[in-house]
Amino acid sequence: MTQFRAVTDDFAVCAQMTVEDVAAAKAAGFGLIVDNRPDGEVPGQATADEIEAAARAHGLAFVHIPVVGRPTEAQVAAVRMALAATDGKAVAYCRSGTRSITTWVLGRPAGEREEAVRRAAEAGYDLSGILP
Repeated sequence: MTQFRAVTDDFAVCAQMTVEDVAAAKAAGFGLIVDNRPDGEVPGQATADEIEAAARAHGLAFVHIPVVGRPTEAQVAAVRMALAATDGKAVAYCRSGTRSITTWVLGRPAGEREEAVRRAAEAGYDLSGILP
């Protein structure tokens, strides 16, 4: 089972989710799953369609915003909008959680990014090099 790493009271990241992890996400109080992993990165990973079907079956919202390498401005904006549109807690995932947390940090207002990098570090992600 994947570990949900809390970044704020409303946002967490994790490594690749499985269909079984969706029930754990629901039990943990998440209302939205953000998939930042492209399908087919490695053989055997759950596809976005599989996770989305499980999310819908558990009453969770789902959005697929695949990120390869550093997130683009469009991907950052899409994640920011998805998070803003949810009333509850959200969890984002990719292979290790790094792309998801990076996308979240870059989506924070400029004045909040240093604090976001600190929160990322507390969750186990060293993003000290992403800010200018």
